Amino acid sequence: MNQSQASLLPPPRPSAGRFYLAIGAAAAAWVAAYLLIQPLADWLAFSMFGFARGSRLGDAAAFFLYDTPKILLLLSGMIFLVSLLRTFFPPERTRALLGGKREGAGNILAAMLGIVTPFCSCSAVPLFIGFVESGIPLGVTFSFLIAAPTINEVAVVMLFGLFGWKVAGVYIVSGLAIAILAGVIIGRLKMERYVEDFVWQMQKRNDLEAEKLDLPMRIRRALASVREIVARVWPYVVVGIAVGAGIHGYVPESALAGIMGKQAWWSVPAAVLLGIPLYSNAAGVIPIVSALMEKGASLGTVLAFMMSVVGLSLPELIILRRVLKPPLIAVFVGVIAVAIILTGYLFNAVI
Repeated sequence: MNQSQASLLPPPRPSAGRFYLAIGAAAAAWVAAYLLIQPLADWLAFSMFGFARGSRLGDAAAFFLYDTPKILLLLSGMIFLVSLLRTFFPPERTRALLGGKREGAGNILAAMLGIVTPFCSCSAVPLFIGFVESGIPLGVTFSFLIAAPTINEVAVVMLFGLFGWKVAGVYIVSGLAIAILAGVIIGRLKMERYVEDFVWQMQKRNDLEAEKLDLPMRIRRALASVREIVARVWPYVVVGIAVGAGIHGYVPESALAGIMGKQAWWSVPAAVLLGIPLYSNAAGVIPIVSALMEKGASLGTVLAFMMSVVGLSLPELIILRRVLKPPLIAVFVGVIAVAIILTGYLFNAVI
């Protein structure tokens, strides 16, 4: 073989030992980066940039510097894990598990899965994308997307400790009911045409790949999925978190209590509309919930506010825009908002 012929050959693949060593080093770097985000964000905001702790600008900057790398790391990690698992479970098997269930049963399973996945609204989006790519019905994927951030086990424990089992139980039951019913409604509307085309193209590619793969090839395909999806959505993540950081730093708690403390008919829808632009997970918003109830806000209004913050956050909607077209996002927001408002009125009436 001459030199010109040798140059046409593909480059040699690294040995298995070196490959797994590189993957282990990358995993260790991911964990280290995740653990260092909080102290690094505080150092950048309050030491390097010199913002005052407790100031509006300082809180907003620290929030942005913490949540941006955190969400991008979670996004990358979840896409990698989901993509890797999907190489072991062909689309047909996944569809058989959730997609093959009767209407309602699949939504219940997806909502239950959402309860045990401790993700905020933004970091639940990668799993939502993976579900859609695997051919799971759209309504079922929305049941997961709603339940994952809305029902949080840390929030359940905190609610139980602050308000007792009755309020914690109301939170769980109402969150599950909203996730299941909203998913069923969205599924019946048959809005698959409003999912962005690239998602269906990725599904078709996955359906065509039925050959057996070794572990290094599975890992390479998972890494390729990370590169492809993160490259598409990262600008939306940054913009969404920037919006959430600004509101986090500049919307005073007293203004929230002033609206939700009034026993007017419009207090529940106003609380839901107020919660949509905010960004937090369920555990993060509970201290605000406690403060609002101490200032006289009604339970149903406060729960509606909390569910709006964690289930309909503006950053989540900005990220979802890369995957869903505006009509489907509008239906998603409308169905969830109406369900949350009705839940708020119901609990204000009975509790």
